[in-house]
Amino acid sequence: MSRVIVAGVGMVPFSSPSRSASYDAMAGGAVRAALADAGIDLAAVQQTYAAYVYGDSTSGQRALYPVGRTGAPIVNVNNNCSSGSTALWLARQAVASGSVDVALAFGFEQMERGALRTRWDDRPSPFDDFLRVSDAVQGPSDAPFAPQLFGGAGAQYAQRYGTRPETWARITVKSRAHAAANPYAVFRDPLTVEEVLASPRIHDPLTRLQCCPPTCGAAAAVLVSESYARAHGLRTDVAVAAQAMTTDTDSSFDGDLRRLVGYDMTRAAAHRVYEDSGVDPRDIAVVELHDCFTANELLSYEALDLTDEGTAEQFILDGENTYGGRVVTNPSGGLLSKGHPLGATGLAQCAELTWQLRGDAEARQVDGATLALQHNIGLGGAAVVTLYEKLR
Repeated sequence: MSRVIVAGVGMVPFSSPSRSASYDAMAGGAVRAALADAGIDLAAVQQTYAAYVYGDSTSGQRALYPVGRTGAPIVNVNNNCSSGSTALWLARQAVASGSVDVALAFGFEQMERGALRTRWDDRPSPFDDFLRVSDAVQGPSDAPFAPQLFGGAGAQYAQRYGTRPETWARITVKSRAHAAANPYAVFRDPLTVEEVLASPRIHDPLTRLQCCPPTCGAAAAVLVSESYARAHGLRTDVAVAAQAMTTDTDSSFDGDLRRLVGYDMTRAAAHRVYEDSGVDPRDIAVVELHDCFTANELLSYEALDLTDEGTAEQFILDGENTYGGRVVTNPSGGLLSKGHPLGATGLAQCAELTWQLRGDAEARQVDGATLALQHNIGLGGAAVVTLYEKLR
């Protein structure tokens, strides 16, 4: 297996739907930035993986053709909110296996205002089993389906461990503080715990300011083999140390709402990454994790073994999740503040962590970071965990 180098990354500033450019314009901007960062032309790319959720088939081709029509394969990827990291996973496999030397992964989303919703009412929904379990555990709700599930998981966790409402709100406050230094983020204005708690309640324990917004944007990454990078004089300072992708098992539907929203998928993928790399999670300095809701950020601390089960509240109160603590979590502002254009999220996480390991994150820089962890999930379901390393 060839060592896989992150040769180039790029993204465009994320925006609200009312201010968005078209998906092809955003994607083209991100791809051009990643190619320029890598120092290669599109003609060198041997395979491309395009991630998005809301769009017609072959939108990836429509987005890439204005950059160039080279005849190389383009695969369109839809894996809900983990679509971007799934494209990254496929590109990494293609390079690691030796099938290609250069692969491009890019993701984009041109979203509408309002909560996520399914598109088809004349066929089974991929969320039928999820909502069936949720209704059985906490009763039906008028809230949109995503906050129903993630909010229910947070409420169940709080009932078990006594988590206070202020603790969930602190995650949003931290997210905004980090995003203030990120020119790509949608929301950069500071918030207080009181403001977060006073925003409209969506589903206990979540208020509106604890839910990620619909966002438009695009991001991209160029992955190459180490031999190709060295032969062509490309940078070789950031590599993928390990990566794993998992889907649901029967445990997801056993009535524990944490598992319903991906706890076991995340845990299994993370453990595989730690085993394959030999890395102790407590040695990781920076993490971009899937904070679609404050509830999921808290649950993910434990699923990723950043802190022991049942200790996430103290982890937050002690400031271990931010600058000056043990692991800086979502220095970009995360999904809550940077934004969550579904197909782009996993690749935006890749870009942020690559910049962190290069030392190019400017005011967001985590000092001395040599390892970086990425976590991206999609209900339905899929979880992708990626570990990056800074090479000497």
